[in-house]
Amino acid sequence: MSQPLAYSFSFTAASLRPELAGTVAEYFFRLGSWEETRRTVLAANALQARSPASSIRMEREIRQRLQTLTAEQLKLVHQSTTDVRTCLAWLAAVKHSAYLYEFPAEVLRAKWELHDTVLRPSDYERFIDEKAPQHPELVRLKSSSSTKIRRVLLLMLREVGLLGPGTDLGRIQRMVIPPAVEKVIRRDNPKWLTAFLLSDAEIGTSRKRLS
Repeated sequence: MSQPLAYSFSFTAASLRPELAGTVAEYFFRLGSWEETRRTVLAANALQARSPASSIRMEREIRQRLQTLTAEQLKLVHQSTTDVRTCLAWLAAVKHSAYLYEFPAEVLRAKWELHDTVLRPSDYERFIDEKAPQHPELVRLKSSSSTKIRRVLLLMLREVGLLGPGTDLGRIQRMVIPPAVEKVIRRDNPKWLTAFLLSDAEIGTSRKRLS
């Protein structure tokens, strides 16, 4: 069995930021090139970053997330309302980062199906312990980096609506997926719906096909 690709933690450069995803998508559709989009966004400081270095990190992360989307999904980001754009920003994030995808798809979804809606620190620690043998990069992280990764992950879960106020780390919840978003996800690959906590029955496919 091949070793999985190392986790990328570049998502800490920008949380969900659906409004910035919309900005980058707007430039892309106007310019028709990702390279032109990169240059123009940075030159105009379109993401309103506090420093050139921060602008570079944010632009790279948001652009690379958007580049994982299908043409249909990207068009919807450009033309959508806030709730649709938020869901698509989350889709782009989980398609870009296996770490961001696996935590909700494996941990939150399993707890939701057991009607256990309290996310505890022990749930997160167990996830890290289970992933560490295949992802030694988790073990090599500095304490400050580990703390930031967890903080941004939880922030993104709150931004998309999968984690609400509550005891411990928060209360697991489901949001309503706009029909247009679910449609373009199913046309792409229904496995991504697991990151929105949909069950196998709701997705209408088997666990084997989702893997």
